[in-house]
Amino acid sequence: MLTKQRKSLILDILRRDGQVIAKQIAEDLSLSEDTIRRDLREMAAEGLLKRVHGGAMPVAPDLPDFSTRKGVSSEVKARLGRKAASLVRPGQMIFLDGGTTTAEIARQLPRDFAFSVATHSPTIAAELEHHPTASVILIGGKLYKHSMVAVGSVAMAAISQLRPDIFFLGVTAAHPVHGLSTGDFEEAAIKRHIASCAAETYVPLTEEKLDHVSPCQVLPISGVSGIILAAKVASTLIEPYRGLTDEILEA
Repeated sequence: MLTKQRKSLILDILRRDGQVIAKQIAEDLSLSEDTIRRDLREMAAEGLLKRVHGGAMPVAPDLPDFSTRKGVSSEVKARLGRKAASLVRPGQMIFLDGGTTTAEIARQLPRDFAFSVATHSPTIAAELEHHPTASVILIGGKLYKHSMVAVGSVAMAAISQLRPDIFFLGVTAAHPVHGLSTGDFEEAAIKRHIASCAAETYVPLTEEKLDHVSPCQVLPISGVSGIILAAKVASTLIEPYRGLTDEILEA
C-alpha cells in the first residue's frame, strides 16, 4: 500500500472512530508499527491529526480570542442565527451562550412578540440593548475574558434558579465519538450546567468545527436536542451525526 493510501485510510479511521491506535492499524495492514508511527508524525506535522501516546486523535481547532473572532463576518453564521432564532416562541425564556454565532442569534431574534433572554455574556446582553420586546437577565460571576462569559460558583448559583425553554450552546468542536467540546475546563462546566437546567439545548455549528476535538468535553452529541448546520455542509460530514441527536436542522 502506498504512503498516500495509508494516510487516507488513517484519516478515514480517525473520522469514524475518533482515534487511531498505531498497533492496531499496523496489525490490520501487516506493517510495522514504526511505519505507521512515521506516517502519524508526518500527518501531525501537516496539521492533519494530533499525536498521542500509542496513536493519534483529531486535531483541536485554533482558539482565537473573542476580539479576533468578532471581527470575522460570516454569512454562514448569520444563516445559523436566523434558523436558531426561528425556534423561539412567545413567552419563552431562552439562554444564549457567549460567542460570535450566538451573537448572530441575538441579532435575529423576533421583534413581534415578548420573551426573555438569559445570558452569562455581557457582550450578548449588549446586543439586545435596543431590542423592543426582549427582557434580558444578565448572569454575573468571574469573567472568562477569552470568551467574554461569566464562570464560577456565583454564575452557577444564579443559573440554578432558572429553567430556560431553550439553551443555544456554543462550542469550539464537535465529533460523533468525542461529543461537543471547548478549550477551557471552567467554561465547559458552566455550559454543561446551563444545559442541565434547560428544557432543550440546540447547538449551531459551522463546518470547520465538525470532526474536531477540543480539550474539555461539554456534552455528548446525544446530550442536545438538536444541532444546526449550514445547508451547504456535505452529506458525508453530516451522516455520522444522524441518529445521535433528535434533530439536525439546516440553515
